[in-house]
Amino acid sequence: MVDDDAELCALMDEFLGREGYQVASVHDGAAGLSAALNGRYDLVVLDVMLPVLDGYEVLRQIRRRTNVPIIMLTARAEERDRVTGLEEGADDYLVKPFAAAELLARIRAVMRRTSESPTIKPRLVELGDLRLDERMHAVLCGGVPVELTESEFVILEVLMRAAGRIVSRDELTAVLYQREATPYERSVDVHVSHLRKKLDPYSRTRIRAVRGEGYMIAG
Repeated sequence: MVDDDAELCALMDEFLGREGYQVASVHDGAAGLSAALNGRYDLVVLDVMLPVLDGYEVLRQIRRRTNVPIIMLTARAEERDRVTGLEEGADDYLVKPFAAAELLARIRAVMRRTSESPTIKPRLVELGDLRLDERMHAVLCGGVPVELTESEFVILEVLMRAAGRIVSRDELTAVLYQREATPYERSVDVHVSHLRKKLDPYSRTRIRAVRGEGYMIAG
């Protein structure tokens, strides 16, 4: 947990500890970046307004090196702040003040998304010139490896498995966040836009927006 509010970190350490999680806390951006890159953590909870390096810069630097799941915390409730975090690769966001139970639910949801379930679904999904390896968390576009964030990977997997069918924004939101989409929410659109920018230079298989309905991909 990277947050300059030491009291909040202590409360979350106690609360999450009772739920079986081990929590390490640091209180500035530089220390958070170092801990995220050098520690063996399953998830990072990252504040935005931090000393030394702000949370967005910490996010950008972490994302350049690893796909560790990241939940952003922000006291800024404006849409542009949330969109910035998502565009830079955050897997979820939570606005302060927040309920501890909601943070726990979001942590569990992200952890479920990053756990492997090879007995439930096959490890490889292929469509056109796209090849997605669920076990290795790898994507090839026309034979070229492409690095995706966890949310981008999940969206691509859902679309590939539903090839030829329109996948609604509500469905993608439910898969990503285990909740319904809120009015005017753009998080799924931001993730898809970022995903398309990564795939389009290498792949002939395109993700298509269907106005007012969602997205689809066809081989």
